[in-house]
Amino acid sequence: MAAFDPWEPAFLADPYPAYADLRAKGRVHYYEPTDQWLVPHHADVSALLRERRLGRTYQHRFTHEDFGRTAPPAAHEPFHTLNDHGMLDLEPPDHTRIRRLVSKAFTPRTVEQLKPYVAQLAGELVDGLVEKGGGDLLTDVAEPLPVAVIAEMLGIPEADRAPLRPWSADICGMYELNPPEDVAARAVRASVEFSDYLRALIAERREHPGDDLISGLIAAHDEGDRLTEQEMISTCVLLLNAGHEATVNATVNGWYALFRNPGELEKLRADHSLIPSAIEELMRYDTPLQLFERWVLDDIEIDGTTVPRGAEIAMLFGSANHDPAVFQAPERLDLTRKDNPHISFSAGIHYCIGAPLARIELAASMTALLEKAPTLRLAAEPERKPNFVIRGLEGLGVEVG
Repeated sequence: MAAFDPWEPAFLADPYPAYADLRAKGRVHYYEPTDQWLVPHHADVSALLRERRLGRTYQHRFTHEDFGRTAPPAAHEPFHTLNDHGMLDLEPPDHTRIRRLVSKAFTPRTVEQLKPYVAQLAGELVDGLVEKGGGDLLTDVAEPLPVAVIAEMLGIPEADRAPLRPWSADICGMYELNPPEDVAARAVRASVEFSDYLRALIAERREHPGDDLISGLIAAHDEGDRLTEQEMISTCVLLLNAGHEATVNATVNGWYALFRNPGELEKLRADHSLIPSAIEELMRYDTPLQLFERWVLDDIEIDGTTVPRGAEIAMLFGSANHDPAVFQAPERLDLTRKDNPHISFSAGIHYCIGAPLARIELAASMTALLEKAPTLRLAAEPERKPNFVIRGLEGLGVEVG
């Protein structure tokens, strides 16, 4: 029987049999190694994402002591200051205030206007891959595309972009379960360096505004929509991290899944109109964000089990996306799947604000690869990252021609 063990290589390679076991055994399970309650069913995850008795933070209502939790180590403070002021880890009214400001940059019209730029950039990156006869799909296409797009939106100069992905990767290490101290130290260092860089960039934009999101946030603040400098910094980091992390991993996870399902890949090559449904199915099939955590602010009952205030619930997105109660033959990759209510972009007030942009980026890179590299194939079996929460690959070697 497959066991849920987020540090076991066999589980990390394929967690989906363990999820099936969890679903068969019940709707909620206490997992002692991480002191969390695991929720594996789609209906429960979907409902809990909209549940106001849960929160991404508890500090708007309780102190650490009141909540029965220990404050983070003082040495980790730079990471928590950065993380805790981003809208993903805030609850209303602060979350509402910041999301309202940021959402102005992600209106359907604004995102639609980015399409030509995204398509051109994707085409140029794929041209480079084809000229070399192949390479690493991760570093040659999957990473540079969304990083460039979100950096362009924020107004980060091209010459300053090299450290963005490493900073992001180090910060995201803290989202894994029980991260070791060396991971925490890298996250703290990246938090300090990234914050210092943005503080200087914000000061420069105050003096010389541009047509970018940072300038827009400064202008909104000056017009009365209050946004502290820390909230501005945390928002920019969140947009950079969330604005590419899922897209990068969806790209490589998705193409690896296609290479392992050649019949579906041939369908896609023969009919590019399948691209929109293919993107949704690949996001479902091998979910980039496997787990999303929420704090229990008031006692909640799940299937007769009371999960008490102060507990942490771990909603298993990967399991929910493979729930046979919602998806017919969930273990089968089906690019023509019509009814596909996957929750890879979350739901409720924390639904991914950049989901429309992510879909445009995924469609642009997939279109460019199908058109310019029709013989794209796997060069070698990839190595999976030793992460559970953010699921991805160390690289994806491919050949063309």
